[in-house]
Amino acid sequence: MNRRTFQADTPLQALLVEQALLLARQLEQTANEAPDGQVLARVEALAVPAARELARQAVQATLQAQASPVEKKGRRAAAAPTARSSLGTKGARDATS
Repeated sequence: MNRRTFQADTPLQALLVEQALLLARQLEQTANEAPDGQVLARVEALAVPAARELARQAVQATLQAQASPVEKKGRRAAAAPTARSSLGTKGARDATS
């Protein structure tokens, strides 16, 4: 067995490396157990939905990582509404009351 070490710098990277390794093991097991003539079909049947799920998890984790700092900071400051005087914005009342 050829061992390699991977370093993940973020939780998202760690998640993706772990999920990719799990998928690789499942694909290898499926290929090894498939009868002759069915290897491609069985591996593909596992790989396509698993890859979609991995992509979904990656997107979800990415968005959650982006949202967490923003949620901790609170809402963005917005411009305060302007106070209206009885004279309006031009300094004179409308004559059509």
